[in-house]
Amino acid sequence: MIVVIDYKAGNLYNVGNALHHLGVEFVFSGDRSVVEKASRVILPGVGSAKPAMESLDELGLVPVLRNLSVPFLGICLGLQLLFERSDEEQTACLGVFPGVVKRFDSTHFKVPHIGWNQVTCESPTVLLQQIPDSSNFYFVHSYYAPLSSGLTKGTTDYGDRFSSVAAKNNYCGVQFHPERSGELGLQVLRNFLEAIAC
Repeated sequence: MIVVIDYKAGNLYNVGNALHHLGVEFVFSGDRSVVEKASRVILPGVGSAKPAMESLDELGLVPVLRNLSVPFLGICLGLQLLFERSDEEQTACLGVFPGVVKRFDSTHFKVPHIGWNQVTCESPTVLLQQIPDSSNFYFVHSYYAPLSSGLTKGTTDYGDRFSSVAAKNNYCGVQFHPERSGELGLQVLRNFLEAIAC
């Protein structure tokens, strides 16, 4: 069973539409018992780190998400929440990945970062299989995931170079929105749905 977590911070329906397009059966749920039985978990995200973590905590999902053994995909905010902390309201996050999520410097670049940008593959990951290097994906975010050796799989430049694809064991995440990135975004989702590990 594929579970798309409903925690009042997700781009649920666009993700759902993409999964419907792929012919995949899934459920939206914020129920801990449902998530614990999932074969794959997707954590979409639009919004702010602090209320998102508060919602996950209220649902009892924080310990569940920290200890999953099944493939997990975080999208946008869902990727950022995998790190130890976000500078957005100094929020403690899930801590699955090491590092701190930071805000873009708005001195020379518009914040948020909105629009299409390139993803450069830095090391092999199942998420980017069958996708040409430096392909464009759709981004909407003001905070970004740090670079980390062994964790960063894809990078993007927007004033700062940041992790736009990160993976470790069964956990992976993308800063862009695959559900809004056309056929290549659908391929990222296909890759995740077929993956044994990230």
